[in-house]
Amino acid sequence: MQDNARRRILKAVLAGAGVHTFAPLAVPSVFSSAAHAASAGEDDRILVVLELSGGNDGLNTVVPYTDDAYYRHRPTIGVRPGKVRKLDDRFGLSPGMSGMHRLWQDGQLAIVHGVGYDNPSFSHFTSMAYWHTAEPNSGDDFGWYGRLADAMAPEPRPNFLIDVDTAQSLAVRSRVHTPVVFDDPERFMRNGLYQERALLDAVSEDDVANPSRRFLNEVARGARDASGLVRDAWSRYKSPVDYGIIPLGLNKVAACIAAGLPTRLYYTAYRNNAFDTHVQQADLHQRLLTYASDALAGFLRDMEHLGQADRVVVMVFSEFGRRVPENTSLGTDHGTANVMFFAGKPVKGGHYGTPPSLTALDAGDNLVHTSDFRRSYATAVEGWLRVPGERVLKTRFDGFPVFG
Repeated sequence: MQDNARRRILKAVLAGAGVHTFAPLAVPSVFSSAAHAASAGEDDRILVVLELSGGNDGLNTVVPYTDDAYYRHRPTIGVRPGKVRKLDDRFGLSPGMSGMHRLWQDGQLAIVHGVGYDNPSFSHFTSMAYWHTAEPNSGDDFGWYGRLADAMAPEPRPNFLIDVDTAQSLAVRSRVHTPVVFDDPERFMRNGLYQERALLDAVSEDDVANPSRRFLNEVARGARDASGLVRDAWSRYKSPVDYGIIPLGLNKVAACIAAGLPTRLYYTAYRNNAFDTHVQQADLHQRLLTYASDALAGFLRDMEHLGQADRVVVMVFSEFGRRVPENTSLGTDHGTANVMFFAGKPVKGGHYGTPPSLTALDAGDNLVHTSDFRRSYATAVEGWLRVPGERVLKTRFDGFPVFG
């Protein structure tokens, strides 16, 4: 068996066994110290993806407060004009989104309207899989973010892709790279019984003739080195910036950036279907948006504090929006088209895309999407990271001029 084939098979086996072998994460294949961070410049740009799981209600996030149809559909839960944080004479943000409102005022928040895809699924799992793979009504073995990593670095690079979570997201699954996946930086290490600790931490430094054993040694060494780097980054990280009540893992991203890790792609999430607001939505949704807005604004302030603001952009999405009319439980049911956000100093703030009509709904009382979500992905891939979109999305999509 050839070395490359053997490595692919062993990598697949290890990934499948990751829940039992490593905790709380999958591990990178090879790692070096943070001192090997890429040099500053266009090749050093960072993209952070923030996922709002559960199907965020875009209409009560970016509120069309001058549209009478909005209040006819939502007589109880619609956000009243006097409460919205006005962006202009048509739209305003939910009352608790003061952090993102400041970003808008500073020209650092772009809103993409009417985002969705054809034949939408109302299943959280299915729709999220479509977004994770950028393959709606189809699928792929690898995530779009993993394919982006492969396009940016065709050979494995240390610490290139990080997923802040308890388990690896499909979005970051890569053919070439094994993402660093961690939740609690202080507990980032290989899992095992206390009695096994010394054995797990021991890695042979000798040149091993057997390719399979050599590869397993590389993986073990990578796990040890990666966990050490992340724990060290977190222990050294100090910031005067307030991220609010729930930082959403963005403070951990900031710690890695502050430590000089050469990571170019970060992925984090507001987890556990938090935005699935079927019942008594109004107060809960506003709180969720406040937490997300505070965390995002705090992270970008931290980037300014660290002197990294020129190289970091955040993209925010959710797997679908909500049905337009409120339901009898004063919530909203699973819907279709939604809004997405780009935030950061390099962003050209404003509205992008066409807001969907509130008077020309589909047969299920849902918004009709006006742009494929992969146009937003293309905006990040091509507009920010300067990678040809077809290499990641397989088809040409025209992005939005968020980056000029």
